[in-house]
Amino acid sequence: MHIAAVGWMYVVLMMAITEDSVIAGIMTFFFYGVLPTLVIVYIGGSGQRRKRRELDRLQAMQERQQAGQDQPPGPT
Repeated sequence: MHIAAVGWMYVVLMMAITEDSVIAGIMTFFFYGVLPTLVIVYIGGSGQRRKRRELDRLQAMQERQQAGQDQPPGPT
């Protein structure tokens, strides 16, 4: 995934260099390169973020269960 993003950024950089003005080059690099790449990388990483969030939730549940088992029974 990241190698494709790096390749795309290289292609867009070469496109930006060939623009007639500096402003056009900067706009080309930002609108054809940076912005779409950030969106694609963010969407592509959503599965890993979801897995990490689920793992954190399960780990927190296990810690709560262990903490509840470790406490001595109180007076009732």
